[in-house]
Amino acid sequence: MNRIPCFQVDAFTEQPFGGNPAAVCWLEQPVDPAWMQQVAQQMNLSETAFVAPGRRHLNLRWFTPMVEVDLCGHATLATAHALWSEGLVPSDRPLIFETHSGELTCRLVDGWIELDFPATPPTPCQPPDGLFDSLGAAGDWVGRSRFDLLVHYPDPHVLRGLTPDFLRMKSIAARGVIVTSPSDLPGVDLLSRFFAPQVGVDEDPVCGSAHCCLAPFWASRLEKTGLIARQVSRRQGHLRLRLAGDRVILGGHARTVCRGELLV
Repeated sequence: MNRIPCFQVDAFTEQPFGGNPAAVCWLEQPVDPAWMQQVAQQMNLSETAFVAPGRRHLNLRWFTPMVEVDLCGHATLATAHALWSEGLVPSDRPLIFETHSGELTCRLVDGWIELDFPATPPTPCQPPDGLFDSLGAAGDWVGRSRFDLLVHYPDPHVLRGLTPDFLRMKSIAARGVIVTSPSDLPGVDLLSRFFAPQVGVDEDPVCGSAHCCLAPFWASRLEKTGLIARQVSRRQGHLRLRLAGDRVILGGHARTVCRGELLV
């Protein structure tokens, strides 16, 4: 019987049971993607990460309970935290992952885990049919990034009060829908939520890759490249963002809440 080390990590939080939980599986070699999809369904978290030796660096893939995704911030942060804290890789050097979105680098900087991700700036667009109906409120700006739709609300109370119709939202052609507003919290620049029923995640507690879209959007509006973000889901998440040309540096913390073995 093979025993695969497996960890559950809460990402983008310093508190256990906050942020966004991800499972991290440490593989000795690549395995069948169909098996990885079954494991992700068994874990039933928004993402399960699988990390294995690659040709030059570590290979990293992410699966929701329904599909494989091309980019996931919180599960990448969770993976870096697990590998460093469990002593599976040296903690005194950056981690480089080979992924479907290219090479991604993680570093420890002043106690923060920083992820170097590609920026995915939104382009203004007309709201797709049914978008505002599925959200329950009309926004004043809509755009589309590489992966998602972005809707801006001028009032943070409207953002917090959204109760989407996820069945209706499933018909919209996008990975998910990011909603954002200015912040009403001290020391925080922007608020957001993220809905992705199209990939089996009605509301993602904290979505790192969504902030690859939010960072360039808010950097332009606020005329600053360094931002503090709060995702106002029930679990809450805290991120430090820096726009660096066509890259976004995502900073966060993480806590391991469970460790064990996957028996296959």
